[in-house]
Amino acid sequence: MSDGGAKTEALLRVAEIGGRGRSLVAAQSLRAGEVVLRESPLLLYSAFPFLSSASPYCDHCFRLLSQSAQKCQSCSLVSHCSSNCFASHTPWLCESLRRIHQSYSAAFADQPSERQVQARFLLSAYNLAAASPSDFQILLSLQGNGGDGDSASDSAAAKFLHSLLSAVCPPLPVPISPELTAALLVKDKVNGFGLMEPFSVSNEKRSVRAYGIYPKTSFFNHDCLPNACRFDYVDSASDGNTDIVIRMIHDVPQGREVCLSYFPVNMNYSSRQKRLAEDYGFKCDCDRCKVESSWSEGEEDENDVMEEMGDEEMEDSEGENEEVEVGEACGNGVDDDDDASFPHAYFFVRYMCEKENCFGTLAPIPPKTHDCASKVLECNVCGSLKEDEVVANQ
Repeated sequence: MSDGGAKTEALLRVAEIGGRGRSLVAAQSLRAGEVVLRESPLLLYSAFPFLSSASPYCDHCFRLLSQSAQKCQSCSLVSHCSSNCFASHTPWLCESLRRIHQSYSAAFADQPSERQVQARFLLSAYNLAAASPSDFQILLSLQGNGGDGDSASDSAAAKFLHSLLSAVCPPLPVPISPELTAALLVKDKVNGFGLMEPFSVSNEKRSVRAYGIYPKTSFFNHDCLPNACRFDYVDSASDGNTDIVIRMIHDVPQGREVCLSYFPVNMNYSSRQKRLAEDYGFKCDCDRCKVESSWSEGEEDENDVMEEMGDEEMEDSEGENEEVEVGEACGNGVDDDDDASFPHAYFFVRYMCEKENCFGTLAPIPPKTHDCASKVLECNVCGSLKEDEVVANQ
């Protein structure tokens, strides 16, 4: 698991934690800003319904397309930014898309648009089975199994898509069965990561441009007060532009679980619990949720609570909570009764981006040396930089 392999294995190890299952914990003390994992996707697929709208992104690297983009003349459903990216468009995938486009478009008419996105995932997964059987086995080994707590909607999707794709797709080395289709859809639901459209101040809600499966990254559990966060640089010029980079938000001692937040940290308690239940099938009982579950409905909005605290009280809260928040985030208790009403205020003050409509999380840029803490924080959404006043004043 790594930036290459050995380096990340020295930083993280897999452990079973009661009530949380398979988890990633620090194999040694981790520093704020340290990159603990860089991973390329096992598979990627577009988040755009292929029969209703044209994606403005390359179907392989998902950078914005230019006027010189190459549209596939056979299936007419995908475009690529270069001949190298077009080479990823296999004959099997192209023929499957062509058949859907020509003969089965009407089958989606009474289905929600997300069915087309799920079909994209299944085609990518089946294509992986043909191109790289070993990688397909990795996909099958991930958490989630068809039939385990599926909703009526999940079952209907699996039934519809299996019937359609088994009739459309050319033969594969792996038989397409109803059980396989259902299992794959669950793998995607609980392990997929969204690559977002570019940030814009005027766009309050960013859309997803593509989804990817990152097997090692999927080991990270969720916490509503995370100690690490993900960065991606999809629009960069580098070959690894679809890699996910996991960076520490603050120092973590050896043996502590390393957690991500699966969505923006500023979401209120009820919204977080609803999303976790619907998308991931669990209820969160992290320290932050334990505190916020006791709040009245009118207190649920963190922004309102922070405003009510006032500038003077917030300044006091920063100093009082620094050691607690940096040392005790991600599944570890808060011991100071005086801070129980809002123990995570420090996290919001120091690590939440202040840019309008951003809602990103700040993490230090990687330190130049192990003994030198970074003085600059980077937002994982808008990319803006901010001086870390706590480090700068030390």
